[in-house]
This record gives sequence, structure tokens and C-alpha cells, in this order.
Amino acid sequence: MQEAQIPPLPFARFGQLLPPPVFAEADTVMRRAGEAMRGRTLWNINTTLSGGGVAEILSASLPYVRDAAIACRWVMMDATPDYLDVTKRLHNWLHGFRGDGGPLGAQQRQCYDEVIASNAERLLPMITSGDVVIVHDPQPAGLVPLLKQAGAHVIWRCHIGTDSPNDFTRHAWRFLLPDVSAADAYVFSRPHYLWDGLDPQRLHVIRPSINPFSAKNQELDPSTVDAIVKAAGIVAGQAETPATYVRADALAGEVTHSVTLPGGGEPVPEQAPFLLQAARWDRLKDHEGVISLFAKHIAHAHPEVHLVIAGPFADGVSDDPEGAEVMQECVAAYRGLNAHLKPRVHLVCTPMDDLQETEAIVNALQRRAAVVFQKSQAEGFGLVIAEAMWKRRPVVASRVGGIQDQIEHGQSGVLIDDPADGSAFADAAVALLDDPPQAQVLGRNAHERVLHHYLSSRELAETMRLVLATVG
Repeated sequence: MQEAQIPPLPFARFGQLLPPPVFAEADTVMRRAGEAMRGRTLWNINTTLSGGGVAEILSASLPYVRDAAIACRWVMMDATPDYLDVTKRLHNWLHGFRGDGGPLGAQQRQCYDEVIASNAERLLPMITSGDVVIVHDPQPAGLVPLLKQAGAHVIWRCHIGTDSPNDFTRHAWRFLLPDVSAADAYVFSRPHYLWDGLDPQRLHVIRPSINPFSAKNQELDPSTVDAIVKAAGIVAGQAETPATYVRADALAGEVTHSVTLPGGGEPVPEQAPFLLQAARWDRLKDHEGVISLFAKHIAHAHPEVHLVIAGPFADGVSDDPEGAEVMQECVAAYRGLNAHLKPRVHLVCTPMDDLQETEAIVNALQRRAAVVFQKSQAEGFGLVIAEAMWKRRPVVASRVGGIQDQIEHGQSGVLIDDPADGSAFADAAVALLDDPPQAQVLGRNAHERVLHHYLSSRELAETMRLVLATVG
């Protein structure tokens, strides 16, 4: 069972961005929570310390919790390959997708319970009665009743869901319901995600957010963006300035690691604009569909434009056993392109040696993109949308899950009703490429929307209000 190191960061820095009354209210909540949690520990439990939305949310927000003088710990469950296969199946079924086609029966339940019991044996002796434990997503949900028996206040937070549950979804609900229902509160990203059989009185809706000061979202000037994408090997050419960024400890960092280009290929030419989809290697993100729509509908309309599909190095996300397989499927799609198109499509794996450096690379990659895609078939929330919006990028995305909460169609981005309609994605991207002033308007509006609704100061205040209510 691994534990993250959480250095404190000053919550006061949000006063630089927020209107004074908004900041003052959030700051007051943080201080009240600090007083209420004196003598208690706030725990967060999930299955990976790096890669994926949950790890990003926790690494971005918990340092500010520490600043409020709250004892705060974040632990990662140990897991077996068979257990991760089961939990990946749960992930897909909760989104309403069949996934690998395997079952969720008695054998899978036994596998799940054995891993839960093994982790509980090590975790429970560390828990003190009165502590608050936030359990994230289906993987550690089996710990909920055991933590309650140990005297903890338990909040179960689910970052995934679907607005249109089907038989797969409901089967996954039944698999987990005896565990989840024991929690004091359930947190979902959207009210429609609440499961049948859970008490609506315990529902709390908290939408995820981004940390504007992290290496992934901090402001970068154009010359630094250029330097980072070149230093990382994404774009060809020699940088004229250092590839630097600010690390969490306020010291300067420099990009020294290069991305890998699975399947071969060359960097993007120095002056070429590119379209971008950046997300973990997950079939629900439909990276292959983006490659296809670019080849069929965009490449001929804009022969100067390239496509970048970027995800973390496949072994860098410990709780996603399908990542390497999905990446190889994208490599096969790339290799199947004709000789004229292949040089204009670039598959990128970001390094995971230094997570802050990786974040800086993704930051520069998003800022360099002409248009950002998110062609998800399903999405619990999709923080990558808020990230791109914060960087003033025009975004074309599926109208699914939490994506539709973030983007106001036609005002701060473009929503496509049918995630399978590649031609609609392509038409929207071409329209933005043809009309740079309109793309800039969408980008400016997107930035303002994130400023007012999707920064971590808001999420932190809402979470601390829930903690205050939970401990009474």
C-alpha cells in the first residue's frame, strides 16, 4: 500500500484570481474545516497515485487541504492483475459499455473481496475513530463498510457514471451496492448519476476542477510553449529559449525527457498547426475514431494541418490494464494509413518519469493545438475539457456526461450530439480552422467559464462543506 507525499500549498494564492467575495467565502470554509478536523485525519483512497483524472484531482487539491492545518493522507491500494481486470470491467459497465465481454459473477466477486480484505488488514489499524475517509470510485468501494465498522466517517466519491443506464450499468450497480450503500454520503459529478437503490438524501453533487497553478495549467508564454514541445520531441526544430516551468515547490523546472512515438513517425513540422486529442489510452475516448475522421474528412480540406493523439506511457497508469492494448490498436490504425497521410498523424506517449514535467509537456501541447478534440463515447466528467478551455483553446467534444456541463454549445466550445458522427466532428473543426476569429472568441469564453466554475478553489470549498456536515 503506497502513500503519496503531500507538501502544503497556500490556499491564499487563489485570491490572485477570484473575485474578493468569492475567495473570502471559500477561505472561511477552509478555516472552519481546519478547526473541525483538529485531532482527526482526512484520508483519500484510490488505486493509482499517477495518471487519470482522480489522481490529478487529488494531487492538485490535497496540498491546499494541508495548508488548512488538516492532517491529510492519500493512500493507493495494492492490486492484483485479476482484480484490475474486474475493476476495469466495472468501469466499462458503469458507463454502459460491455468492455472486454467478461462476466461479473461470483468468481469476480471473490477476487474483488480478497483484494479488499488484504488491503483492509493493513489500512484499518491506521484509522482512528472519527477520521474522515473519502473512497474514490468502484475499485476500493468494498472498503466502505469495513471503514464504517472501524468508526470512520466515510464518503464515497464516484467520478464516473452515465445519463442512460442499461443492463450492464445496473448489473455493475448490483455488484457494488451492498458496499457503497453503507457510506455516510455519496458524491457524484452529476445528479443523474445517482444509482437506483442509493439514498437520495445522502447525494452530494461536486463537479471536478483544475488547479490553475499546477505545471499542467499554469500560464506559459508562446516562446516557452514552443521550447517545451521541441524539447520533448513533439515538434521539430531547435528551441530559442529554455523549456522551463514552475514546479509545485515554486522552483524552476526544465523539460529534459522526450516523448515516445509508438509505431514510429516523426515530430510535427516546426510551423505546422495541429489538432489534438489528449487522454489516457481508453477505448471510451475513441482515439481510433479521431484518426479516422481526420483521414476521411479533414486532411484533404486542410493539407497543412496535422493530428496529434497523445496519452500517458501505457505502463504509467497502474489501474488501467487495457491501456497498452488500446495504444497498440491506435498504432495499427496509424500504420494502416496511406503513405501520404501517415506523416501528418502523430501518436505520442508522454513520459512518466517526473509527473510535474509530464504535466508541463501536456500544458504546452494543449496550448500549441489549433483545435482540441474530445470524441468520448462516454465520460464521467472529462477534466481534459476544462484544461483545454482554461488555455483558451476551441474545443470540439461529445455531448456526453460532464462534458456538456462544461461547454456551452456555440459559446465556449462546440458539442456534437452523436459521439459516433465523425463527419460532424470534422465539420466543426474545419469551420474553426476556416474562421480563426471565431475560434479565438470561443477560446476566450472558455477560459472565463473555467475561471468562474471549474477551479479547484470551488471544489475544495464544496468538499470541505461536506466534511463539516459529515463530522457534525
